Amino acid sequence: MLILKFLSYIYNKLSFFRYQIVWVSKYRRKKLYGQVRRRFGEITRDLCRQKGIGLVEGHAMPDHVHLCLSIPPKYSISYVVGYLKGKSAIRLHQKFSNKMRGSKSFWARGYFVSTVGLDENQVRQYIRHQENEENRQREFDFQNK
Repeated sequence: MLILKFLSYIYNKLSFFRYQIVWVSKYRRKKLYGQVRRRFGEITRDLCRQKGIGLVEGHAMPDHVHLCLSIPPKYSISYVVGYLKGKSAIRLHQKFSNKMRGSKSFWARGYFVSTVGLDENQVRQYIRHQENEENRQREFDFQNK
């Protein structure tokens, strides 16, 4: 019985689950650039710190966000994503309300999530080089001119 309590203690205190998360801006509009992009990074780091979530890797593209998060087991993934999307949208709107006309909705509904297991280095490298890969794919133009 003592061993089970000890293992439970270790599980609750030391284990974190890692996830790759992607979400997009509303209507895939290119809103994350310049000061907005830098501020989003600051906000995300601050929100993760407040909840004890590890921001392993992150990259903001103009119309979507890639994150690799280390989440404690006491939080569900839907809670964490809702928290990050909701709070970041509110803070961005407060800071840049003159640039963002219209409604306060900044992010589209939904998100993509995948667990990160043994291939964590590949996921981190993918997130880091996502922008270069997207630009390389745009170079191929298959339309007749």
